[in-house]
Order: sequence, then C-alpha cells, then structure tokens
Amino acid sequence: MIDEIQADADDRMGKSIEALHSSFGRLRTGRANPSLLDGIEVSYYGTDTPLNQVASITVEDARTLAISPWEKNLIPDIEKAILKSDLGITPSSNKELIRVPLPALTEENRKDLARVAKQEAESARVAIRNIRRDAIHEVRELAKAKEVAEDEARKAEEKIQSITDRRIGEVESTLGAKEADLMEI
Repeated sequence: MIDEIQADADDRMGKSIEALHSSFGRLRTGRANPSLLDGIEVSYYGTDTPLNQVASITVEDARTLAISPWEKNLIPDIEKAILKSDLGITPSSNKELIRVPLPALTEENRKDLARVAKQEAESARVAIRNIRRDAIHEVRELAKAKEVAEDEARKAEEKIQSITDRRIGEVESTLGAKEADLMEI
C-alpha cells in the first residue's frame, strides 16, 4: 500500500518535470527550434488544430524556421495564427513555404525570458510539493486507521521527502540549464 503511494507520487512528480520541459521548450532562445511553435493553433476546416498537425516545421538555419503546410490554402491562416501568438515574431511567405525569422534577443528580452523560466520552475516546485503533501496525507490516514505501523509510516514519509528532494533538484538543474541557454549570446 505504501509502496503504491510512493510510486504514484514519484510518477506524478515526474509528470510535473515533463510539463516543465514542455513549457521551457516554448521559451524562445537565440536559436530556431520547432517546439517554439507548439502552442500555436490554426483554424482547419472550422476546428482549432495544432500547427504541427497541419504542416511540417523544420529548422532552415540557426535563426529561421520553415513551415511547409500540407494544404497550400492554409498559408494565410498559419500566418495569422503566428501573428496572433505572443511570440513577437513575423512570418513571411511565398506560395509554398512560410519562413519565420527569429530576431536576435536583446539583453532585456533575455532577462525577461529568464524571469518567465523562474516562474515556470516555481510552478513546478509548487506542484511537486502539493504531490508530496497529498502522499504524506495518505500515509498518515493509513497510520490513523491502524493499517500500517507508525514506524513504517514515518519511514514512508522520509522516503516521500527524499523523492521530493530529488525531483526538486531536477527542477533546479533544468532551470539552471535553461537560464544558461537563454543568457548565451
């Protein structure tokens, strides 16, 4: 029973880390990365569809993304969706391809993105702590119902805390890597 609670907590904390990696992927660095456009949805036959499901996105060079829609009549809709996004980038297109040049980041932009990265990391830490709180609560409920011994419950709480410390360490190392990536010129 306790092993299941610990495994569940570890799994849920891992998902919080995955969500952090996903949100960091959408933060713009100085290099072109297709995951930058992950949050963009295009109206496709009346349905909002993720951009990567209606076009292929490739890196043309270090600062340019190339979007090749599978249906050429989507080009204006894709351009509108990119302009509406809060990425601050302007696409240009010909009849076949949309190019998205990424301007160089200024020092101020880099600091703003680092601040956003810190907020995302803090959200992940809070989520991990909430998972720890829930898991410890479940263990204490088992101890209160006399389903497990108090010593066993205390050891389980320590194990949950060590899992939490390990996962928060992963958040810290991920944040450090992202900040270094953002500040790199």
